[in-house]
Amino acid sequence: MVEGQQPSVVPTEFWSRLDDGRIQCEVCPRLCKLHEGQRGFCFVRACQDGRIVLTTYGRSSGFCIDPIEKKPLNHFLPGTPVLSFGTAGCNLGCKFCQNWDISKSRELDTLADEASPETIARAAAQLGCRSVAFTYNDPVIFLEYAVDVAEACHQRGIKTVAVTAGEMCPKPRERFYRVMDAANVDLKAFTEDFYRNICAGQLQPVLDTLVYLKHHTRVWVEITTLLIPGLNDSEQEIEAMTTWVVENLGPDVPMHFTAFHPDWKMRDRPPTPPSTLSRARAIARKNGVRYAYTGNVHDKEGGSTYCYSCGRCVIGRDWFVLSEWNLTAEGRCAFCGTPCSGVFEPSPGSWGARRMPVRLRDFSARGL
Repeated sequence: MVEGQQPSVVPTEFWSRLDDGRIQCEVCPRLCKLHEGQRGFCFVRACQDGRIVLTTYGRSSGFCIDPIEKKPLNHFLPGTPVLSFGTAGCNLGCKFCQNWDISKSRELDTLADEASPETIARAAAQLGCRSVAFTYNDPVIFLEYAVDVAEACHQRGIKTVAVTAGEMCPKPRERFYRVMDAANVDLKAFTEDFYRNICAGQLQPVLDTLVYLKHHTRVWVEITTLLIPGLNDSEQEIEAMTTWVVENLGPDVPMHFTAFHPDWKMRDRPPTPPSTLSRARAIARKNGVRYAYTGNVHDKEGGSTYCYSCGRCVIGRDWFVLSEWNLTAEGRCAFCGTPCSGVFEPSPGSWGARRMPVRLRDFSARGL
């Protein structure tokens, strides 16, 4: 660390110098080109002393224990608690952002909790969490912090989860997912027009990330799409999206279709009707997606897991509470023996729907 530098400011690896003297950040496809003292679009990566630094290392917007199904991950350690946290900023500009108070923050006061990677791992272990999730805002932008937390967690046998939009360049993507156990990738739509005009992003890098995860890593992957009335919920778009998923990722990647509610800069759109989610789920199943779900609505059928072979319910869910468990210790359908894709333990967790805020200072080394 440079003398006088804040503990939350750390050097980064993925950047290059341009001929005009600017420094180019190369973590995400935005490729921000910065003069000395400037911050990138994400706000948390900046040009300082002729290099790119992360300005929020060890600083969080808060910690909370959630059910793993809330990420949403339905096939990764069902029923278990996950310690969740995020930082400030984001590398996208989604007009419908539902965590905008965190992801769009330009105030470091948002980052109330200070926590080292070791403190987070210690807290997760003592609280009985099976995993730690990087969520609320995209961990792509705090890659160095997330990687260090993941490595500390793995030393204690705790798994790690990335909740991400998937917009990442190839080299940092490889480094990041080397230490992740599961990811829920937000596939926001299936047109470049939506990504460009609604999210200030790009579709193709997200598709590239999904293909990379499925075919070049052991990361368990699930996909979420927030369906917004009149923007990305047409039958044609859902047909194209689900067909692409099956053809490029296979039939076993779970897809979650979730309900939009008016927020941030998109308060003029109505909430998503439950019928839209059910229709999307039906299209996905028709096109070969074996595990398709609805979310952000009360839908026991749309939230439960069914054996693709015999059609029986293998994991029943009522919101985030498990109501049925019909998997064998080996993760097979208890009725017909067909394997259910996912990361399962012999018996499910029993965390339920609880949400429990956590003060990380209680777990610091000096607080023990």
